[in-house]
Amino acid sequence: MSEDRQSMNVGRLDEHMKAHSLSGIPLQWHNPKQSPFEINGFAWFEEDRTFRRLPKQPKFEVTEAVDVLANCTAGGQIRFRTSSRQLALKVKLQGKANMFHMPATGQCGFDCYIGEPGEQQFVGVTKYDHTQEEYEVTLFERQNGEPVLITLNFPLYQGVKEVAIGLDPDAVIQPPSPYTTSKKVIFYGTSILQGGCASRPGMAYPNILSRRFNQEFINLGFSGNGKGEANMARLIREIKDPACLVLDYEPNCVSTALYKETLPRFIQLYREYHRDIPILVVSKYPYAYEIVNPILREERLERLSFQKQLIQQLQKAGDQRLYFYDGTDLLGENNHEKTVDGSHATDLGFMCVAEKLTPILKGILCI
Repeated sequence: MSEDRQSMNVGRLDEHMKAHSLSGIPLQWHNPKQSPFEINGFAWFEEDRTFRRLPKQPKFEVTEAVDVLANCTAGGQIRFRTSSRQLALKVKLQGKANMFHMPATGQCGFDCYIGEPGEQQFVGVTKYDHTQEEYEVTLFERQNGEPVLITLNFPLYQGVKEVAIGLDPDAVIQPPSPYTTSKKVIFYGTSILQGGCASRPGMAYPNILSRRFNQEFINLGFSGNGKGEANMARLIREIKDPACLVLDYEPNCVSTALYKETLPRFIQLYREYHRDIPILVVSKYPYAYEIVNPILREERLERLSFQKQLIQQLQKAGDQRLYFYDGTDLLGENNHEKTVDGSHATDLGFMCVAEKLTPILKGILCI
């Protein structure tokens, strides 16, 4: 019996399943931290110049888990305009792909979109040897040399030490078109918000939403550790030019009792700095485990009732920029079929979430 039949190395059987490599055409390599490239999605990037979602030395103490997860680059983007007929990446990761229910392309890969905001189209993802911590990959080659806007989405569940962009030596490189506003849409939450378990970075729901709004999105989803701590509220409220804060951390709340403590406190702390910035609270969608454990459903419904009542009370007390979205139907019909493991969304699940939240955010942001 041949080795291919014994080991099922599909890359030897199907050319389209092979890891990509550089095409061999000459390239000039660029540091995206330098002009005219633009780095977005990292709220503290201008301070630290690192691909990290929190400050290198946070002013307020955070848990060790949150500090580690802050190195995951979910929501980070590189944007630029170029006439290059080819685009390649050299990437050094902080670790290897190691998740059992999320593809390496989502955990550790970059993906690429071409086009203006609202018209972006997916063109490629870094298909690489997932056993390695470094890779060099060609994302696309094209015949047309017309300048196009490029958006590269960073990996969702791994850190990035270095990234270099390979373009034609004679390519024109220009800055991206400016956002229509400098104000940022900030999300705080859980593994689902961080992007678990999207097949590639562009399919995490905040990244889907970012293609529909011409402004910067900040992803502060901390897998298993978005618990609404007061110090996270204190850190987040220091992000400059917020357009809206979305609180989607109920799935990590630990207990209903603790959630009843942290949510009003989180809102209060943020309001001390931002009296008029919209805050949207999103409740969780049902997990498949509720089918076999009815107590989980009862607890979710109790939290749902609490959230509705809290928001209504605060609105009546004068906070007219506070909103609530009942997330029960975020995944739509057959919701459990849109998850990998009964809780974390597939790409289809993330598309459903984005579809539901798009009109809500447009209304809040008056777009």
